[in-house]
Amino acid sequence: MDGPKISNMVKFYTVVLLLEKPLYGYELMKEIGSRLEQRVSPGQMYPFLAKLEKSRIIESAKRGKREKIYYRLTGKGKKFAVHMLERFGGLIEIALKPRLSICTHCGCKVFQGGVTEKIGQKKMKFCCHHCAQSYKKKKH
Repeated sequence: MDGPKISNMVKFYTVVLLLEKPLYGYELMKEIGSRLEQRVSPGQMYPFLAKLEKSRIIESAKRGKREKIYYRLTGKGKKFAVHMLERFGGLIEIALKPRLSICTHCGCKVFQGGVTEKIGQKKMKFCCHHCAQSYKKKKH
């Protein structure tokens, strides 16, 4: 998809947050800083916003009493954001797949927690106690 290169988490979050709602620059820096637990500087934010606007991914408008400049995704920007999230989702899936287990009873994928039961000589993984009990009743 056509658009600027998303090469770090500040840029990634900028696009993701604008997918949620229009925001002004300081709001973006504050929210991203909070999520990443690091300070985001105007030198990081505003040149990237300018690139997004030049690429027609976002548009800006002054609003409110103090005429803050709000940024929002355009139609092209929404498509760009969805495409970016799909690509990122694929990376997350690859990273998580080795850590997932499958419930023996219902087949759902379990990332954390779950229940391990020894049935016969075999240890089996379940998503919850209900599935473990249902499986035992069904098999015995």
